[in-house]
Amino acid sequence: MTVKGKQEVMRPILMAVTGASGAIYSLKFVELMYELGQDVHVVFSHTGLEVCRLELGEEGVERIKSFCTVVYDVSRFDVAPASGSSRWHSMVVLPCTMGTLGAIANGVSMNLIHRCADCFLKEQRSVVAVVRETPLNRIHLKNLLAFCEAGGTVFPAMPAFYSHPSSLEEMAVFFVGRLAEFLGFEVKDLPVWRGNS
Repeated sequence: MTVKGKQEVMRPILMAVTGASGAIYSLKFVELMYELGQDVHVVFSHTGLEVCRLELGEEGVERIKSFCTVVYDVSRFDVAPASGSSRWHSMVVLPCTMGTLGAIANGVSMNLIHRCADCFLKEQRSVVAVVRETPLNRIHLKNLLAFCEAGGTVFPAMPAFYSHPSSLEEMAVFFVGRLAEFLGFEVKDLPVWRGNS
């Protein structure tokens, strides 16, 4: 967020949705950002869209889009977030496949998601990859390290249980709340571990 004169200017977040399982995280994240008044733009990979439809149905996909200001075509490279001159808060790849992570880590821009991440990293903007894969092989580990060395943050989709979630939705809400706080937002009523006393 920047302040220009008396007018507060909110820089948008770019959310990329790729083909890993975990579409519920994408949905809960944009819902939370909407509640916080944060502008979000979204780009789906082709498999990301397929997985969203599989896990959330067409209604869920449309719900994600409804909370976003702009939906980009993954095959286009002539849009704002693909340029370093655009102003952005951060980029979140949520969820992030290891294929996407590998392309980003090695500077290979085969689609808009890869190009945007490359652009954000070169401009030293925040890029957070919510990776979801298990087990991890040696190639994954090398790419994760390369991504971190390039300035990215690996934020694995690992749910917490100390908040005693009663449903999958509660686990997802808690996780995206932690992600939002990492990005600098204040999330009210988010459970905080205060010790076992």
